[in-house]
Amino acid sequence: MKKLSEYLFLWALGGCIYYGFEVLFRGFSHWTMFVLGGICLIFFTIQGKMVHWEEPLWRQILRCVIFVTSMEFITGIVVNKWLHMNVWDYSRLPFQIFGQVCLQFAVIFSGLCAVGILLSGYLLYWLYGEEKPRYHVL
Repeated sequence: MKKLSEYLFLWALGGCIYYGFEVLFRGFSHWTMFVLGGICLIFFTIQGKMVHWEEPLWRQILRCVIFVTSMEFITGIVVNKWLHMNVWDYSRLPFQIFGQVCLQFAVIFSGLCAVGILLSGYLLYWLYGEEKPRYHVL
């Protein structure tokens, strides 16, 4: 039950953070971004716990950016291409793939990933008594 509580909390928090980030910077968002943000924060947590929060932060960020970008691509194909919901379109930006992901946003996501990794590790420690994160850059 504790694990379910942890993951539901992290999913809701990740959804709120990402949805709020989009509203702040784009002026609007979509419910699918809430779902995606929650999934991503859970991934940040799982990958951090797997390495006991000891792997260099740059490696954790790289792993999470690859995950987030992959999930954005998959979500974009389903939501934008198959279901024609037209939530976003990066086709006018350079270094994009099918208008669903682009290099600029992958770089922006790296900052969000860093925040998510740090936040998830410390929240689990403070709220659920999990092991204390021991982050280091190199």
